[in-house]
Amino acid sequence: MNYLAHLHLGGSQPAQLLGSLYGDFVKGPLDGRWPADIEAAIRLHRRIDAFTDSHPLIALAKQRFPAERRRFAGILLDVFFDHCLARDWGQYAAEPLDAFTRHVYQVLGAEPQLPGRLALIAPRMAAQDWLGSYREFETLELVIAGMARRISRPEALAGAMAELESLYQPLSDDFRLFYPQLQQFAGNPPIIV
Repeated sequence: MNYLAHLHLGGSQPAQLLGSLYGDFVKGPLDGRWPADIEAAIRLHRRIDAFTDSHPLIALAKQRFPAERRRFAGILLDVFFDHCLARDWGQYAAEPLDAFTRHVYQVLGAEPQLPGRLALIAPRMAAQDWLGSYREFETLELVIAGMARRISRPEALAGAMAELESLYQPLSDDFRLFYPQLQQFAGNPPIIV
């Protein structure tokens, strides 16, 4: 799961939102480095990642990608699933997406000590509405280009957007089956629509 899903699943209190994001930026043992409620949210983030990585539906979704792309299938699924969540937000959350993202950006803006790279990207995340922009499939092209800049072999992601486009419906179906199970696991049950 990527940023939006972790934020959605982690809880709405400021410490929960912060810890939900910190999970991607804080590595290693926690050992009281952060307040207890933030560390609890980081631990939930890590449990969500472990549940996702070991789930049979995710294994099936990864198999949909060509063999040469499977090394990156997990991260491509993460961003695609954030697109699915943003696109279908009303099926999974009672609060409108715009209100949710505004709240997240306010919490980030009020925190003076964001860890590492998060401190650098949080202002851009808010200014460019990264979370809300996932509604648009085309946003994934920018996300993939950003990921390609951070890996040693950027050419490994060439053509990934076209693959996501060709797999759009089956991966959307995978998300619809998987996300309610993940909500249950995280203690954030699906809403009744």
